Amino acid sequence: MKSPWICGLRSVALTVPDLAAAETFYTATWRLSVAARSAGVLYLRGSGSDHHLLALHAAPGTPQILKVTLRARSRAALDAVAQATQDAGGVVERAVAAAEDPSGGETLVIRDADGRRIEIVHGDAQRPADAPVPADQPLRLAHAVLNSHRVEHTRVFFEQALGFVLADRTRIMAFMNCDADHHTVALGDTDNDALNHIAFLMPTLDAVMRGGGRLKDAGLPPQWGPGRHGPGHNAFNYFVDPFGIVIEYTAEVEQIDDHYRVGAPGDWTWPPGRIDQWGIGQMPTDHLKQAQRRVLFTAAT
Repeated sequence: MKSPWICGLRSVALTVPDLAAAETFYTATWRLSVAARSAGVLYLRGSGSDHHLLALHAAPGTPQILKVTLRARSRAALDAVAQATQDAGGVVERAVAAAEDPSGGETLVIRDADGRRIEIVHGDAQRPADAPVPADQPLRLAHAVLNSHRVEHTRVFFEQALGFVLADRTRIMAFMNCDADHHTVALGDTDNDALNHIAFLMPTLDAVMRGGGRLKDAGLPPQWGPGRHGPGHNAFNYFVDPFGIVIEYTAEVEQIDDHYRVGAPGDWTWPPGRIDQWGIGQMPTDHLKQAQRRVLFTAAT
């Protein structure tokens, strides 16, 4: 079920109104590390090989999402995606060129018809993963979930422009696969086009649970979970950061191949009062649901 062009999710870029407060939260509490700084931008990494997982840009007001960055399988994939994007009704916002951030490499920036900005990078800097693996630091990004007011149209764009395939479809979500992880992008079936959440892969289930305690101690208790999802089979714990961005600790993401059977909504139903496999964590809070609609993509430049 691999995309011929995309091998994974590298990073997400966001605006935040207070870069110093963001650094304190994302290093001391969320447990990322500073990878680089530039004027008004903070780059944060995990313990894996990616140069950075988050790029936080200082900007007043409600946070916005600037772009989702995917990693290409080859340099040729950038040209292929550029052509496929136009064929699928999207726009090439920035043709293939040298990257504008410290990770380097070459990038292509595209937008779908609803304004989602997606960057595809090849040849960016990667480093040896930390060894031994830190017990409570995210390894990498697991997935990003993007709301869509016309989810089937967005799904087709991801299939045609980026080579993703559908892994599972529930009543409210389309899970899109590009490699071994069950999903790298998921599309929320909603009435707006916001960032739903960003998931950070933790090394163990215990790390997900300890992270929940750490966030609770910092005055940011879980807003959904802990629990274990159906599609993807991953353990989860959801939080809303100090700026209103929904973030997730996850672990044990299901690994799939071409033999995986794509599920339909009827395959993913729960008994009344339950919304995950375990049924022990709290249901999504109103605070979470509101935050999942708030972080919008920036307008085209």
